[in-house]
Amino acid sequence: MAEFEFITSAGEKIPIIINVRRGARNITLRPKAGDNRHIEITRPWIASNTAALKFVEQKRRWLERFFANAPVRRHLKSGDWFEFLDMRVRVVYDTGVRANKFVLNDDGTYTLFVGGDATLIENRVRMFVKTELLKQIKDLIRKVPREYWPRRICLRDTSSRWGSCSTTGTMSFSWRLGLAPFDVMRYVVMHELAHTKHMDHSPEFWATVRELYGFGVERAKRWLNTNGAHLHQVL
Repeated sequence: MAEFEFITSAGEKIPIIINVRRGARNITLRPKAGDNRHIEITRPWIASNTAALKFVEQKRRWLERFFANAPVRRHLKSGDWFEFLDMRVRVVYDTGVRANKFVLNDDGTYTLFVGGDATLIENRVRMFVKTELLKQIKDLIRKVPREYWPRRICLRDTSSRWGSCSTTGTMSFSWRLGLAPFDVMRYVVMHELAHTKHMDHSPEFWATVRELYGFGVERAKRWLNTNGAHLHQVL
């Protein structure tokens, strides 16, 4: 049992984890959904736990809304289907498979054969998605002018943003974009590449996004706003 808990109006008890950081200036909190729902709080060493918990209560309406809308994760098992960049993929566990095997079926769908420990099926699928997505992202970036290329690309499992571009040249993407349609993933990549020229969302920035992406920017953006939360339901 956690030392502190946030009890929702529905009666759910969500653990609160408080971290003390000397360099922190303010109290910040991050709610986490998924299988291990909890709230992470970072507070300065001069602030008390009481102050941190009071801050949680001040954010109660937002936290209630966050956890109420957070998707319930659906676990994959052998025989289940998932979407990968416009490809419909069926997961099949096969004890004779030593490495993931990705096969195109006669009907246009795909089968991903995974082996190893039967309890690690989801881990195998997750690694497949990450590996193949990173290849796709790199291929897309190679097709734009070199002046937009980042210094480094990494994949993360973020709940609040699909991509980010730092001033140091590092570009991060949510690996869950691999579960989205290809053009939606491509939109996020072009969005972040445009940030290498414009670290804002000015009209000039959006003009650059459209220049890099081509026709259909608003459609891809709308799909992500409408369906993005569902990408957190799998794996």
